[in-house]
Amino acid sequence: MTAKISKPRSPLARSASAKAATLRDPQAKSTRNNILRAATKVFARYGYEGGSVEKISSAAKSFDRMIYYYFGSKEGLFIEVLEDMYRRMNDAELALKLDLAQPVASLTEVVCFVVAYYHKHPEFITLLNVENLHRGKHISKSARARDYSSPAIAIIAQLLDSGVRQGLFRSDVSARNVYLLIAALGYFYLSNGHTLSTFLGEDLRTPQALAQWQSFIVSTVLRTVMLTP
Repeated sequence: MTAKISKPRSPLARSASAKAATLRDPQAKSTRNNILRAATKVFARYGYEGGSVEKISSAAKSFDRMIYYYFGSKEGLFIEVLEDMYRRMNDAELALKLDLAQPVASLTEVVCFVVAYYHKHPEFITLLNVENLHRGKHISKSARARDYSSPAIAIIAQLLDSGVRQGLFRSDVSARNVYLLIAALGYFYLSNGHTLSTFLGEDLRTPQALAQWQSFIVSTVLRTVMLTP
């Protein structure tokens, strides 16, 4: 009888197995999350190329082999860092207590939330910049990335529908475009704050300047969606 030789499992298979193990083992879950947090900081500081496995394992006070065990590869870890980043913002959005009966006030709250979140989590902007430099080649391999944009657009869609029913909002504005408008105005200002401050000769990162820009975004969004701004 010929003995059956087991083929080595692929990095993705090993990663999937490791993920399943973390759900059962609190210590493994803690180790994995610690690596993920450390990788977020390292990639945000050094970029994808500079964020080596050695730097990440050192920051996590772990070992290189644990990164390969839990994530399969450096790229696998980076993809999960991006997914986790989107997931955390998504969870924060879903935690908002919005009143659909008050679409103007609620849409204003959504705008303020997005601007504040970008400001409080600069690593979010930095990591998006890193991934865009790579033309999105890592996040395009994620099976979950698109899931995290759907709730935000769905929330805005509900608010727009409520505003239309009340005769407050236009019916020809898509939730997708409003979402992009909010994201673009908040993201560009903060991601380019240093260079814009130098170019314009004023510090755009002061609390007063940020508050003024947030107010401008709210005004812009409401003027876009309302029948009579």
